[in-house]
Amino acid sequence: MPDIKLQQSQRTQLSSQQIMTSQLLQLPLMHLEQRIFDELQDNPMLELEEQKGESVDDSGGKSGDEPEEGMFDSVDRFEKDGAGETDGGKKDDQEGRLQFTIDNRPKESFIQAVQQDSCEEKLLKDLSLQEGIGTRELLIAIEILGNLDDDGYLKEDFPVIVYGLGQNGIEVDEWEVKSILKRIQYLDPPGIGVHNLQERLLIQLEAKTGRDKTPSDTLALHILAEHYDDFLNNRYERILKQLQISPSQLESAITVISTLDPHPFVAGVSADEYIVPDFIVTYENGRLTAVLNDRSNMTVHVSGEYQDVLKSRGVPTEDRKYMRQKLSRAKEFASAIAQRRNTLIKVIEALMNFQYDFFVTGPEKLVPLVMKDVAEKTGFDLSTISRAVNGKYVQTRFGTFELKYFFSGSLPTEEGEDLSTKIIKQYIKELIDAEDSAKPLNDDKLAKMLEEKGIKIARRTVAKYREQMQIPVARLRKKIF
Repeated sequence: MPDIKLQQSQRTQLSSQQIMTSQLLQLPLMHLEQRIFDELQDNPMLELEEQKGESVDDSGGKSGDEPEEGMFDSVDRFEKDGAGETDGGKKDDQEGRLQFTIDNRPKESFIQAVQQDSCEEKLLKDLSLQEGIGTRELLIAIEILGNLDDDGYLKEDFPVIVYGLGQNGIEVDEWEVKSILKRIQYLDPPGIGVHNLQERLLIQLEAKTGRDKTPSDTLALHILAEHYDDFLNNRYERILKQLQISPSQLESAITVISTLDPHPFVAGVSADEYIVPDFIVTYENGRLTAVLNDRSNMTVHVSGEYQDVLKSRGVPTEDRKYMRQKLSRAKEFASAIAQRRNTLIKVIEALMNFQYDFFVTGPEKLVPLVMKDVAEKTGFDLSTISRAVNGKYVQTRFGTFELKYFFSGSLPTEEGEDLSTKIIKQYIKELIDAEDSAKPLNDDKLAKMLEEKGIKIARRTVAKYREQMQIPVARLRKKIF
């Protein structure tokens, strides 16, 4: 008789409601609108309804028609009273007073430029057409793409991605993640999801040349794979000596490498796309006002007509089962839409509090902020905050910014204050853009120039930020030939 053993384990299993809420939270505004249309077409239990506006005035009184509970209007507005500011511009009470308004007027003026798929969406579409790719593989790909940085590099370790998928009820191992990642890396454009520039260039060149490689292609691949450090540091004499090739052969190989794109990834949207901001933040009469913009007046609710039909005893069993399934789905979808809105409102409210000076004065007042701070402020977990800010935009009087823009580390200044690393990177870029191309600034010089601005920074930190911005070292900022 075999041994019978009891084993106790603890596992997080998300409900279909939680998974749907997570999926809708990731969607940018225009894609959410399309998702609502798709759901309405598929589920007769859902209805589209036009809502009239509701506003909350300064005294707390409401005007306009009262929306029914569970309905969703096109614009949620809340305001942050800036009356607590002193003459010096500092805030006595940064929490302020929040005022909510629901407004259904069209917001078409917030649209900028022609809708196209983002790089992530294009990659997912191309991946879905490949053999052996189903829903599970696409969910893994979505998690991978959600962990890319602004230049398309995968900075997270595989256990982090496995954990993130597990939090959404998808149990995978690292081998499966690596398999999907490999497919992503060779999609068009190739080189997305790599860990460094060397890997990107190798994959791009391999994908570009395929089996029909010229001698120059083969030499270029060999240089990137075996002599990358020498190539990167312009040590051409050493490459010539080690490979026993002529200068013309080396020049041909470098010409091949120069055709590769070190920045193939377009994060979010490109210049010729529409950007429909999820939020519009204004500052008037000492008050910050944020508007959550759903662009159209769409709102969905569960159809009362079908619920009445369900009560009829004359409905066949199979039809009743089908209708109950659709009813459950409709309730989950409506609830997920409401939770998405609630999450976004809390996130922008937290950002307005943390980055108050940015919204009032401008980008130079961006303060250091990490997602953990917003998670603690809102009560959501880190993965929820990450999904809420990814691909979401806010329109301000200083321009339109992705919500991820507001998160960065910090360095101290001479005055003892913390300065956002994004601001420091901008300073470095401005110094390099203004440098004499005949005498480019090395990292030591850049560190000294930043110190003159009151920013305490080590040379190695300058080098790290420069590399993160994909700016070559000083000697490589000259033309090779």
